[in-house]
Amino acid sequence: MTTPAARAAELWRLIERANHAYYALDRPEISDAEYDRLFRELQALEAAHPELRTPDSPTGRIGTEPAAAFRKHRHLVPMLSLANAFNEAELGEWEERNARLVPEVRQAGYTLEVKIDGAAVSLTYADGLFVTGATRGNGVEGEDVTANLRTVLNVPLRLQGGGWPKRMEVRGEVYLSKSRFGKLNEERAHAGDPPFANPRNAAAGALRQLDPKITRSRGLRIFCFHVEAPGHKLPVATQHDLLQQLATWGFPVEHHHKLTPDLAAANREIANLEPLLEHLDYGADGVVVKVNPLDLHAELGTIGDREPRWAIARKFAPEVRITRLKEIRVNVGRTGALNPYAVLEPVEIGGVTVSTATLHNFELIAAKDILPGDLVEVTRAGEVIPQVLGRAPTAHGRPPRKHKKTFGPPKTCPVCGSRVERPKDEVMVYCPNVSCPGRILESIVHFASRGTMDIRGLGYERVRSLLEAKLIADVADLYDLKNKKLQLLALEGFAEKSVDQLLAAIEESKQRPLSTLLFALGIRHVGAEGARLLARHFGRMERLQKATAAEIGQIRGIGPAIAEAVAGFFAEPRNRKLVERLEALGLNMREPKAAPDEAGGPLAGQTYVITGTLPTLSRARASELIEAAGGHVTDGVSKKTTALVAGADAGSKLEKAKALGVPVIDEAELLRRAQAQP
Repeated sequence: MTTPAARAAELWRLIERANHAYYALDRPEISDAEYDRLFRELQALEAAHPELRTPDSPTGRIGTEPAAAFRKHRHLVPMLSLANAFNEAELGEWEERNARLVPEVRQAGYTLEVKIDGAAVSLTYADGLFVTGATRGNGVEGEDVTANLRTVLNVPLRLQGGGWPKRMEVRGEVYLSKSRFGKLNEERAHAGDPPFANPRNAAAGALRQLDPKITRSRGLRIFCFHVEAPGHKLPVATQHDLLQQLATWGFPVEHHHKLTPDLAAANREIANLEPLLEHLDYGADGVVVKVNPLDLHAELGTIGDREPRWAIARKFAPEVRITRLKEIRVNVGRTGALNPYAVLEPVEIGGVTVSTATLHNFELIAAKDILPGDLVEVTRAGEVIPQVLGRAPTAHGRPPRKHKKTFGPPKTCPVCGSRVERPKDEVMVYCPNVSCPGRILESIVHFASRGTMDIRGLGYERVRSLLEAKLIADVADLYDLKNKKLQLLALEGFAEKSVDQLLAAIEESKQRPLSTLLFALGIRHVGAEGARLLARHFGRMERLQKATAAEIGQIRGIGPAIAEAVAGFFAEPRNRKLVERLEALGLNMREPKAAPDEAGGPLAGQTYVITGTLPTLSRARASELIEAAGGHVTDGVSKKTTALVAGADAGSKLEKAKALGVPVIDEAELLRRAQAQP
């Protein structure tokens, strides 16, 4: 007679085999009804005999109780970012740089892997068992989302075969299939919920749900492609063999990967892969090219602990679509800046329906000569932010206008009606009213966002609800909400569990360093880097508040515009009172002692400003690159600026750099300087 333990083991084996066949191999072996029968039988056995339930049981994928918050997880080895190449020439330059360090790369061969457009994660295994799963985070430290990753049905809970390192971290990309994304949005529309913007954001958001049951309902999947095992030797010598080994251990591996003998062959295969990507059921935004021998990975190393030299993403040209510009609207930002944006006839770009797009500023609208009613070209900058490139070329052209027309800035604020201001030497116009409802909404959303105080659960709709209910009027009021729990529970969409989570997130945010708080306050011209420089120099809020513009301007990397803006901010009684309230409410007003700047690096002692849209690098990625090479990034151009890095649609900073005689360089020159040997 079969014992309960033996039957449970057999059910475990059958269910995991079915999961692997269906989700990893795309070859179902049993019917859905048979799978459900086996699963329910195992559930019943484990309920009757709790001692039979193991950490890697398939029933553990259902989801545990919601967590109050995510713990931090430090990766065994930092999860690096990839540099981009947009054509064969740039790919050749990448090989040339590597060959100067390790000549063997030219004949070593390359693996090509489809670059999945999802959320990067790490999966830690100990003795073949899945123990921890985490988001990428900042590359060094992410969030522990183990319970959520257990619900991803093609994540192996126990590895197959043998030969794996005793402890290893497997890297992968969690994604939401296009077909599942469409069904989810249909379900959300039927339920009256707003649709998800795109599969990548939906996948990332699902991973950060505090309730694993919500994650499980989204139907996420994963592809794996890399292993880190410090102190342990891998049983393979090449990247191509590693992909095969991962599949043998039970990991899902994207099956279009190729092994090529040299870069010429790689370019031919990439050309074949490009038209394939749009037909896949998962988002893919390029091909990752990797040096094949693993021993050369260590020899080539990394660039500033930011990106590996042995791998690069071969990106393809972004999609450009033509649609009609219905109207131009203006919103008010946190600093009072009036930001024009386009309302478009909906158009699909890269699997995402786009109906609005940025127009940057009014000078660019005039330069592009666009008006409501025009057909315009639209793309997604960095494959994320929709932007209008300009008027679309047509067979007959646009009929000539009888009179020259342009779309200029409004004379009054579209929210509060105050007369707008335009500071000298700036392209932006501003609403000067610090009590403008538009400014208040944006300032609180900015204060709570992930890049600043990171108060989870406090997006636009919730902030709008709190303002309309008069529970808050500024950011300091957020920290009084713990005394207004009953009023919060009376608001639509504020259930007890979500309110408790929100209050916990607000309380946790009090510990953020001074640099984060300064950026969160939304001082004009002060970005994340400027806030860091100010906090490092002054150390405490009270010292910064007392500083004059001249004293602030002496800080390397802080220009006159930033210095004047900071001094002006703290000269305003309303702002000083706000800071005093925040301090009384328990927020941190100090910056931890900063480590001394690295002495080396090809950009050591140099200061850069970035403007416009760069061809391949986001502004954040370009800043990281400069800092990794020992340089500094500031928000304003001054005589102390080493160079201005200018991309498309560069604005007033470009003109100011030319007027001051500051060198202007492009992305290619920045990369050359940053990668030069010191």
